[in-house]
Formats: sequence, C-alpha cells, structure tokens
Amino acid sequence: MPWRIRPDGLEIRVRVTPRGGRDAIDGVEMLSDGKPVLKVRVRAAPEDGAANEGVRRLVAKALRSPPSKVNLEAGATARLKTFLIAGEGEVLARDIAALTGYNP
Repeated sequence: MPWRIRPDGLEIRVRVTPRGGRDAIDGVEMLSDGKPVLKVRVRAAPEDGAANEGVRRLVAKALRSPPSKVNLEAGATARLKTFLIAGEGEVLARDIAALTGYNP
C-alpha cells in the first residue's frame, strides 16, 4: 500500500511530477521495485520548496484537512517523498482509498 496507518496519523509515499500542468492526484502506480506510491502532479516548479508546498496543500485539500496537518517527512529534494497527515489514521486511509480507487 502507498500509505501506512501510524498512531499519529497516516504516512503516504508519493511520487511527484513538478511542472505537471495541473495540480492533481492521479491515483496509485507501481515503481520498478514493485512498491506502490501515490502519483501526484503539481504546477509548481521544484525550486525553493514550491513543489513540496504544492503537494502538501493538494493532499490537505483532497483529504479535507488543514494544510498544517500535512508535513513532509522525507525526500525534500527527491521525486519520491513521504508525507505524514496528522489525525485519525484509519479515517484518512479510508478517505484516500476512496479518492484513488485503490483497493489492494
């Protein structure tokens, strides 16, 4: 699964496409190593953290959560990133599964 429930919320693994033409969550894709990630594109360029901020705000909006509850945990300068959404992990996991249509 591209996400994992934690006691403090939901951890998601994301593959980001900066300068993607639009801000969107494009579902789940498998990496070449077989690991699933959430595929996200943002209009922002990968400069000065703008793309990271775009992903943070997009995920927050999609999950109807305040942006302050979404934090980048790993991958600040990489395409593969890990975000933590603070809150009730099971509810967030259910919402993101419904949003992406991903049911392993």
